[in-house]
Amino acid sequence: MSYWKDNVLPKIKKVFEKNGPKKAAAAEACEAFDVAKEQYSKEFDEKKTELQPKVVEIYEAAAAEIKTLVKEPKVAGLKKHSAGVQKFLDELVKIEFPGSKAVSEASSKFGPSYVSGPIIFVLEKASTFVVTEDKKEEEAATAAAVETTGTVAEEVKEKDIVVEAGDEKKEEAAPATVAAPAPEANTEAAPATETAKVEEVPAVVATEPPKAA
Repeated sequence: MSYWKDNVLPKIKKVFEKNGPKKAAAAEACEAFDVAKEQYSKEFDEKKTELQPKVVEIYEAAAAEIKTLVKEPKVAGLKKHSAGVQKFLDELVKIEFPGSKAVSEASSKFGPSYVSGPIIFVLEKASTFVVTEDKKEEEAATAAAVETTGTVAEEVKEKDIVVEAGDEKKEEAAPATVAAPAPEANTEAAPATETAKVEEVPAVVATEPPKAA
């Protein structure tokens, strides 16, 4: 028990004392940001056209994990990729993205996990441009795929037509087979050759031998 009081408990108290003021200050920063949210939203709507290409450029240059966080902001992700998140926020400050300056300063001072609410608000606003851009790319890819499919189908159809036309020409060119008439039967009696030969031979008359005188 004495070891707990003398060694472990003082360390725990020290950690809480260290994080206590920091957490309280971060909470105050979040409250101040919430009060200004409406104003930030108004500025965002007014500068949409100007901000879109700049935000897309910053997004494209960001790391893959930051791109995922921009589309789907999560507290665990903010804590895990705090350095990347801070860098992204600093880039938004350069283009004067509404609310980014206050969030970047609070994140740098207290850490992204302590001011996750304001950070998520800014990322969600930025993601509206990113999602729009992604939809355009998806629509373009879908249109290209449909066009390719239609072209292939058209080519196949044309080939089928050519093959059918070729088959029809072959059928037309083939000569019609006409049945030859059967030879007429010769009803006339063939001359009896043997009989004629017999008739031509002279008949032999038998004669009696002369009687003796």
